[in-house]
Amino acid sequence: MVCLGGCGKKGATGELEKAANALAESAPAPAPAPVVTPENPNPQPAGPPPAAPAQEVKQALASYKAGNMEDAVTRLQKLRSQSGITPAQRMALQDSIAAVMSEIYGLAAKGDTRAISAVKQYEAMQTAPH
Repeated sequence: MVCLGGCGKKGATGELEKAANALAESAPAPAPAPVVTPENPNPQPAGPPPAAPAQEVKQALASYKAGNMEDAVTRLQKLRSQSGITPAQRMALQDSIAAVMSEIYGLAAKGDTRAISAVKQYEAMQTAPH
């Protein structure tokens, strides 16, 4: 059996990079500008737009590489709930979350306090009402 670079476990960083690339393939459309109506003559913009999904994954990757596991987990969980992500993008995101959490659970089992904290946060976010 010949194996060319794709065999074996890719790891969390590889999966995060793959998700960032998948999410970068189609950027979401910009939010529409506020509309002036008689009921609302001075509409205000909704605030700063959320970061593009690909950028958010890249920030999660940077946090993960820097050892800030809680931030990485939070960013990935928020992305998971965003709308406008294609099924292929969502699968790449799910794969990256699974890889990250697998590594974090492994580190937590070895007593890594940052990983233990990230696991607690992840589980709290999973059980929080949506």
